[in-house]
Amino acid sequence: MPVPIPRQRAIPAVESGQAPAAPKDAPSKEAPRKEVTVDNNTTTQLSLLVIEDDPGGSTVVPELLDSAGKPIRVRTARNLTEAERLLTDDVHCILLDLALPAPGRSDDDELAVLRHVLELAPRHAVLALTASGDAERGAEAVRVGAQDYLFRDELDGRLLSRAIRYAVERKRSDTAERRLAEGRVRAQENRRLERGLLPTPLLKGSSLRFAARYRPGRSRALLGGDFYDVVRTPDGTVHAMIGDVCGHGPDEAALGVELRIAWRALTLAGLCGDELLGTLQEVLEHERSDDEIFATLCTVDIAPDGRRAGLCLAGHPSPLVARPGRPARLLPYDNNGPALGLLPGARWPRMQVELGAEWSLMLYTDGLIEGRVGEGGERLGQDGMVAMIRRQLSEGLRGEALLRAAVNEVRSLNGGELADDVAVLLLDREG
Repeated sequence: MPVPIPRQRAIPAVESGQAPAAPKDAPSKEAPRKEVTVDNNTTTQLSLLVIEDDPGGSTVVPELLDSAGKPIRVRTARNLTEAERLLTDDVHCILLDLALPAPGRSDDDELAVLRHVLELAPRHAVLALTASGDAERGAEAVRVGAQDYLFRDELDGRLLSRAIRYAVERKRSDTAERRLAEGRVRAQENRRLERGLLPTPLLKGSSLRFAARYRPGRSRALLGGDFYDVVRTPDGTVHAMIGDVCGHGPDEAALGVELRIAWRALTLAGLCGDELLGTLQEVLEHERSDDEIFATLCTVDIAPDGRRAGLCLAGHPSPLVARPGRPARLLPYDNNGPALGLLPGARWPRMQVELGAEWSLMLYTDGLIEGRVGEGGERLGQDGMVAMIRRQLSEGLRGEALLRAAVNEVRSLNGGELADDVAVLLLDREG
């Protein structure tokens, strides 16, 4: 059905698809392309595609201007097949005659052509054109997905120009709002997933007290490349582990979770020490996305009487132990093996350490010791961490309070958020 719009400017045949484009070296008869600002970041010329069924192809539109008074380019299509060909990325808005037939759609669906165009052009703004007095159909078109509707016999250049600008901005706003909502849903799902992936210690029947602190390096994330776990096996042995996958993105976090779950399963199956670490290295080699990715690991198995422990280090900092009447110190680091994933066939010796009747054992990742101290480039390091923990213990801090104070002080010394993930766990035994 023709669109009764004042005939002020004919659409060039090349724009309507009815004539071939001029050769590249031929002089152009069109006015120079004029640019207008569509948003704060992109400068482009607004373009309108009119879809209506004038069999003569003589449809004309008035001079359409954007908010800056610059011309809006216009193309026309007589049917949906032609519209699909002309619907390029530089088209911002579609003016659609709702009286057009839609291919393969039921005649009972008055908005079949609109639904077809919305499927064809989900990213474009759409203005629905309907007969005067058919406001209900126009309103239904907006409910279905059009940005606005217009009456044929009330249309003029000023109204259409304003409607195009409004439709483009509303579509942009709707798209941004939808993406924001989708981002929020994804973030909520990720938070629920990450919370579910953090371990619940299995210490039923043990007299040891447990505390942990976790701070990922990724902004607004709940889980990073660091991982830890604690389980008690049926023989009464308490096994603790802490590890660090190089990097702190989502892929590293996923690999850390896989290693933690594998460690728990292998530990409950009875593996320990070198045999366990060798199997974990095989898991890492199969699951990592790049051959350069490795993981450091510290495992401790505490005897049922709580007085002795076996220690294995795979390129990881040695734990800190504190006993009453003695200054806190690091456990031996002499037999440290390589990080997982670096050397095929590597071995990780298990060291026996004496803990005594009463102690606190702190396992940590290097995020706790690699923060900077003050404005210089100096790192806190293990010596600085040991001195800090000694002072905090002398102030009477224990358990959760000790870990909270340690992480907060390291962050304060760094002058803000730490770049790397931080995980710390603490096991206490009272005599």
